[in-house]
Formats: sequence, structure tokens, C-alpha cells
Amino acid sequence: QKGMRASLARKPSKLKRRSKAGRIDISFFFLVIVLMTIGLIMVFSASYATSLNENDSGLSIVLRQVLFVGLGLVTMFIVSYIPYQLYQKLHRLIYAVCLVLTLIACFFRDERGANRWIDFKVFTFQPSEMLKFGLICVCAALVARNYRQMDTFKKGIAEFFYFIIPAFGVVAFQRHMSWLMLMVLICGCMMFIAGSKVYYLVLLVPVALLGLVILQFLGFDYIGSRIDAWLDPFSDIQGSTWQIVQSLYAIGSGGLFGVGLGNSTQKFLWLSEPQNDFIFAVVCEELGLVGALMIILLFALFVASGFSIAMRAPDKFGSMLVIGIILEFGVQALLNIAVVSNAMPTTGISLPFFSAGGSATLVQLAQIGIVLNVSRYCRPAISRRKAEGEGSAPDGESRPKIKIISSRDI
Repeated sequence: QKGMRASLARKPSKLKRRSKAGRIDISFFFLVIVLMTIGLIMVFSASYATSLNENDSGLSIVLRQVLFVGLGLVTMFIVSYIPYQLYQKLHRLIYAVCLVLTLIACFFRDERGANRWIDFKVFTFQPSEMLKFGLICVCAALVARNYRQMDTFKKGIAEFFYFIIPAFGVVAFQRHMSWLMLMVLICGCMMFIAGSKVYYLVLLVPVALLGLVILQFLGFDYIGSRIDAWLDPFSDIQGSTWQIVQSLYAIGSGGLFGVGLGNSTQKFLWLSEPQNDFIFAVVCEELGLVGALMIILLFALFVASGFSIAMRAPDKFGSMLVIGIILEFGVQALLNIAVVSNAMPTTGISLPFFSAGGSATLVQLAQIGIVLNVSRYCRPAISRRKAEGEGSAPDGESRPKIKIISSRDI
């Protein structure tokens, strides 16, 4: 946190634009491709039985995912050339459009009774995925504008709530608790990194708990049942705890090195949503503890590489925008793994780069394109030192140059 705040403090309030953007961060791009490739392989393995049962073809789900990944990569490539400063100018419009689309989705109801998707007959779209970026964009713009006053309640907390509360209200109406949990953590972390007082953020905890109690009385009774199932997962194996018990069976069956790629038994209609929310359980079963740890390591490297881009971004908005996007991926992966292993109550949250889903894949890869665009304007550390002057001291005073001599000179 200190390093990130120091990096933000050194950035000028206005972007000193260079005439030409540089290259994308290759290491970050490589990590994205590796994670996406492994994710497609695991979607094929995890979805085969479900796809065969629902569509008489074992390839229907993975082929659809390949299509959206291809569209997402094209979108990522295009977005990586759009200057990210545009999002700062249009952050209110972006937020408003995402909020309206999410509100429209409330009037569509699918066969499971959920109202989170807009049905276009040919395909369905989940606008709450876009609202994640809209809220991150607004938070980044507010930090860039109010950075020197982030330690006050008005600028560091209250002004953010003008945008957070409407978004949370619409999504709460959709009964999308995992989205609320994710965005509470992301927005809270962004405000904390930017300099909001810790005790202001701590005061929000009882407010959140009060909100859960109100939702419980308003008919969201499944919240309490999921907490009960989390505390005692074997209390109702044939009913409410079926999902998590089958997930634990899959993880335990994998052992150290797994049963082998494609050899999972839990994916054969025992495990619910094996290609989506519970795909990490199939990963643990087929690749074992070693494979699961390798994937967790890749996510850790992805987050570290993203934060490196954020610390080298040329302005506060670019830095906070990257921080918010990277936190979205990192926190979402952490929560998904926690749900699958019963470290927290079951909730519908997908694993980035792995879980099958069209709108989520498109939005995620578009956000990766934004991070890559910010990386085009980042200066590597050695270039920044050269720009400041090799003989310049940190305080602006001249530093004596050191001459390297050889033994011949002696």
C-alpha cells in the first residue's frame, strides 16, 4: 500500500502525453494467453459430459467458448489501441449506460427465475459484467480528481457512494449477492489504496451487515440457508449441500498429482456447473494439488504483473484504473477458489479465464485490452532514470559522476 501510494503521489495531475504510444507489456500479455489456453482446455474437459447430456454433442459448450474467446481476443486487440484517457472523460456516461442496461435486465427472467440477462434470442448478455467496469472507471476518476482530499469523509467516502449505492441497489434487486460481495471488496480496496481513512472503511462493515439483515427480511432467505450449509456441509447431502459436497469429493479425489486430464468422474453429472462456477474442482481432481497450485501461481503472477503496470502508469487515473481491473480478476479468482473449497458460503461466482460464459469472457478480455493500452504509456524503470538524468540526485542536486577506470589506467 505504501509503495502504491508513493507511486500515485509522484504522478502529475495532468498526463504528459507522448507523441507516440509504445509497445504493450509482453509479460502481462503472455500470462493472459497462458491462462486463457489452460482455461479452454479445462472447459473442454469439464463440459464434455454436460454438453453431451444437454445437446447430444460433447463439443457444443467448448466450441461456443472458443467462439467467444476469439471474439474477445479481437476486442482486446482493438481496445488496446484506444487511449485510456477517453474513459476518464466519459466515466459518467459509461457508468450511466452500464447501470441502465443492468436495470433493463431486471425485466427479463430466464427459466431458472433469474433476471440478470438480456435475451436477444440469438444470445443472452449479462450487463452486470459491464457494470463492474463502469464502477471501477468511476472510482478511478474520483481518485484522480480528489487524490489530495482522500483522507476526508466527503471526498474519500461520501462522493463514492453517490455512484456505489445506485449500482448496488439495482444488482441487489437481481439477487446477485456474489456481485455485491466482489464489488464491495474492489471498491473498498481502491479507496484504501488511494488514501481513504481505515476507520471510515471499518464503519461500513456494520452497515453491510445491516443490509444483509434487511435483505433477509425482504425475502432473500437463501442467504441464511447458504451460511448454514457452509458451517455444516454434510448436513443435507441430498439437498442444499449437494454442490459443495460433490466439490469436496472432487478435490479430495485428485490427491497430489490428480487422476489425469479428462479422467474426472465428478463432472459426469455429479458436480453442478462443472464448466462454470465449479470448474476449479475439476481442475483439482484431474491435475491434483500440484496442478491447482501452478494455476494459483499463474494468477498470482498475473496480479503482480498488473500491479507493476499500475505503478508505472503515467497518471493517477491510469494507475487506479489498472488497479481496479486487476483487483477484479484477482479477488474474483480468490472468491471462486474459496467457494469451491468451502472456505466461504456457496455463491455463484465464476473463475476468470476458466469458467465458460460468453458475456463475461468478452468483458474480461476487453478490460485486459484497457490494461494493455495503459502499459503502452508506461516507462520502464531504466528509461525513467535516464529521463531524470543519470547524474541527478533525487532532490534535484547534481550528483558527481563516477568514472570507471581499468587496470591499464592505473
